Amino acid sequence: MRPYNAENLVVRAGGGGDPAIVVTVTPEAAGWMYISFQVRRLGPGAAWEFQTGEQELALVPLSGSVSVESDRGAWPDVGGRPDVFSGLPHALYLPRRTALQVTSAAGAEFAVAQAPTDQDHAPRLVTPDDITVEIRGGDNATRQINSILPPGFPCHRLVVVEVYTPGGSWSSYPPHKHDVHKTAPDGRVLEADLEEIYYYKMDRPDGYAFQRIYTAPESPLSQAGYPIDAVVMARNDDVVLVPEGYHPVASPPGYTTYYLNVLAGSAQSLANSEDPRYAWVKETYQTRDPRVPIYAVPQAG
Repeated sequence: MRPYNAENLVVRAGGGGDPAIVVTVTPEAAGWMYISFQVRRLGPGAAWEFQTGEQELALVPLSGSVSVESDRGAWPDVGGRPDVFSGLPHALYLPRRTALQVTSAAGAEFAVAQAPTDQDHAPRLVTPDDITVEIRGGDNATRQINSILPPGFPCHRLVVVEVYTPGGSWSSYPPHKHDVHKTAPDGRVLEADLEEIYYYKMDRPDGYAFQRIYTAPESPLSQAGYPIDAVVMARNDDVVLVPEGYHPVASPPGYTTYYLNVLAGSAQSLANSEDPRYAWVKETYQTRDPRVPIYAVPQAG
């Protein structure tokens, strides 16, 4: 375990020196066990080659489309939305021990999330028809959630969703955490112990969001003498690390905030515990923000 603060909970975009890498997170740098994450840009006609090794992998195009060839199959033209604010996602899940090459005829930007596994699962293409869209919360805590690799997806650890928060609103609210594994007598997971990343994009280049990360007394970091209570500011393409603790988000007026969440840990689950000091607010919601969904989706609700 190590101490976390407002500086090391944010991974800024553009710090790696490689223009093809927008931002990168390794377990070693994050101080955790599971999640590796990158956002990459491919120029027209460029290629990226990779081997998953002992990791399962999810590839999510953010803008443009990619073609993937691998020793597990080939998938042409994955993606296609011009940006994350213009439509539902595609994604490709690939198992461990897969060699792949990613190309793009016109150029693309995509996220790659990985987690270690000792299991074998089949490759799977996720299309917009597979995406479940949920409008969650109410009043100025209304947000749109697109489930890409939801709990129950046939993989080992990875959970991937994307979230849109209108300007002047909050998400991941009431604050919740998932840092202690708890089960019911019947075996149901009541709270999973999960690492999480928030990869941010804003609909205007000068946008930003605020996120608070704070641990509970029962959180392992608090128990070890390293409690977190930090407020961070995320800009376009930044990653916020959530190793433990509650982690609400505020989106400033005038700017729609997008984030891609990747989670992995003790269960392929989103089971969490809400901060009991703030859970009451859910009983006060009167309506839902009409700005979401932020683009037309057939099954949002």
